[in-house]
Amino acid sequence: MDIDYLLLLQDFRNGISNAITPFMEMLSLFAVTYLVIVPAIIYWCVDKRVGLYTIGSFTASVAVNAVIKLSCCIYRPWIRDSRVLPAGDAIRTATGYSFPSGHTMTAAPIYGGLAVSTWKKIRWISVLCLVCLCLTAFSRNYLGVHTPQDVLAGLAVGGLVLWGMAVLFRYLDKHPEKENWFLAGGIMFGIAALVYFSLKVYPMDYVDGQLLVDPQKMMKDGFGDVGKLIAFCAARFIEKKWIRFKPVFSKRNLAAGAVGAVLLFFLVESIGSPLKDLLGLHWGAFVQNFIIFMYIIAGWPLVMKACGKHEEAAGQPVHSF
Repeated sequence: MDIDYLLLLQDFRNGISNAITPFMEMLSLFAVTYLVIVPAIIYWCVDKRVGLYTIGSFTASVAVNAVIKLSCCIYRPWIRDSRVLPAGDAIRTATGYSFPSGHTMTAAPIYGGLAVSTWKKIRWISVLCLVCLCLTAFSRNYLGVHTPQDVLAGLAVGGLVLWGMAVLFRYLDKHPEKENWFLAGGIMFGIAALVYFSLKVYPMDYVDGQLLVDPQKMMKDGFGDVGKLIAFCAARFIEKKWIRFKPVFSKRNLAAGAVGAVLLFFLVESIGSPLKDLLGLHWGAFVQNFIIFMYIIAGWPLVMKACGKHEEAAGQPVHSF
């Protein structure tokens, strides 16, 4: 049934000469590469709590996705059935195992978190986020790189993480002194996951002398995703203990946020290859994401706080949005 559905979409793609395939590829790429810039800007410039909620949900979701994916080790649709031919360049980025969809579990907490946070304030943004989430999830089926159950599981687990994080944030609103325990728990979970990835046994199936899925590449993805969670927890502790910035809604601060977003884009695009050459595939991916999320949660907020101090010194009011 699932393969028949993918073949139906494949026939549709071919029938329209792949007219919307580039759009679907763009949706998928944006979700896993650049989407995090949106909550980063919100965290820096608009609403610190919404930013933390969204980014925290995202880092938890991708870490959970890595644990599930490397535990289940389910092969991609075209490995299961050679009639499935992924569209465009999707097969290059759809490495490794299939279940659950990593793109969907990346998009769900960010689009979903923003939708939940803006539902009562700016309804059209919520609707837009939900539409983007559904399109991103569907794009994984449309491109032929995930089965429906991969995507549905990604939505379900991502939504569950988002709900769990909302419950946690409400609890910490009443018991802020408990936050360090949860941050330490996140770091311990991440360390345990890294040990698990390194020690577990992976399938080593060959077809015509070629390994179907290279466990080393899958471990690289797992190390990178766990690096996001560990960095978030460590950076949040550093920020709340020593930086304690507050978002400043002003032209100067928004400009600083825009500069921060450009630098974040540069980090995402540039530091991966050198780090992997220096530290190896696994730890290079880990350190890359650790640096990126340390920058988002603690590094650039330090700069933003400095910008806010300049404004206060000039006699300009500083407001939280």
